Amino acid sequence: MPRDPDAFSPGLVAALRQALGDRADVEERQLFGCLCFMVDGKICLGVRGDELLVRLPPARHDEFLEHPGVRALSPQGGMTGYFFIEPDGYARRAQWQAWIAQALAYNPQARATPRRKPRKSIDH
Repeated sequence: MPRDPDAFSPGLVAALRQALGDRADVEERQLFGCLCFMVDGKICLGVRGDELLVRLPPARHDEFLEHPGVRALSPQGGMTGYFFIEPDGYARRAQWQAWIAQALAYNPQARATPRRKPRKSIDH
């Protein structure tokens, strides 16, 4: 299935790459319709369109939702601690730096999602 060419803001992707610098533990992977930046094998940050995806402490989920321009990845629940930040919520340098710093600070405590094992084909 071809990827929508407008799915990821090139400027936002470049800004995240710059913010993460030359870390050896960063991998980029497409998940949830986003370009995710995995840090130490765990989702940390990402981009979908012009929105920033951040992974933050689940215990503070409701607190983060009070910030302007922030919404949960999954409004139905189940993805506590994952948020989309609209451009107005990260437009100022201080906002941008705060979201990046918080996501990176939480990353060492975040649980890694185990990789799914490939399905075995059934021969008949």
